[in-house]
Amino acid sequence: MSHASGLASVRVSAGALLGATALLVALGVWRGRAAEAREPGVASPSAVNAPRATAAVEAPRLAIARLQYEGGGDWYANPSSLPNLLAAIAQRTNLPVERTEARVRLTDPALSSYPFLHATGHGEMRLSAEEVEKLREYLTRGGFLHVDDNYGLDESFRREIARVFPDRPLVEVPTSHPIYHVVYDLPDGLPKIHEHDGKPAEGLGIFLGGRLAVFYSYSADLGNGWEDIGTHAGDAPALHERALRMGVNLFVYAVTSRVTP
Repeated sequence: MSHASGLASVRVSAGALLGATALLVALGVWRGRAAEAREPGVASPSAVNAPRATAAVEAPRLAIARLQYEGGGDWYANPSSLPNLLAAIAQRTNLPVERTEARVRLTDPALSSYPFLHATGHGEMRLSAEEVEKLREYLTRGGFLHVDDNYGLDESFRREIARVFPDRPLVEVPTSHPIYHVVYDLPDGLPKIHEHDGKPAEGLGIFLGGRLAVFYSYSADLGNGWEDIGTHAGDAPALHERALRMGVNLFVYAVTSRVTP
């Protein structure tokens, strides 16, 4: 779906966002709706056919941007993951989401127009001093970063995010947080898709004020769960569905908690 199509002209306003329930009802994506799905892999009819937004709501491009970073890590990993997640968002909500992922660097002037920045990979992530500053600015101004450790990114990501917010360590996001409930109820928190040496999945984050600005899915491999079924041996359709539900929650939380200057 192209930016010029007009569908991406909807903006999420800061004042309406923090009113939460009213805005989510207007967008047709509110807590409990998608949880009515009758079987794994089947979206709830009420979530799909919920009323479209009727108010003129102002927002950035409703799209996901994949972060291109230096250091040698495969930032481009899981090529089918974001297209599948974007398709799920489009099918299960009435958000006019763009169906093609963007690819941006932190120094890209267009960065601020994306409410959801996604990073993944198996290797080293390294940010320049300018990129550290740009990421801090993006997040402080209302952006949302989701980092998915694809088994190998952990050490370098923790090092780099500590440079971005040296006074704000990653903390556990409680299972009561809206990110686990905004569309789908996930009472157990972050779903675990791959084993990662038997470690439990951890949903970690950085809060700026009351807003969750960074969500780090560690030892979970959400991106693998978003990929085409059959891409990874042993991934059952039920795991694919759980991963997609978490991804839909992540995106909806990002666009409905965004604070714009």
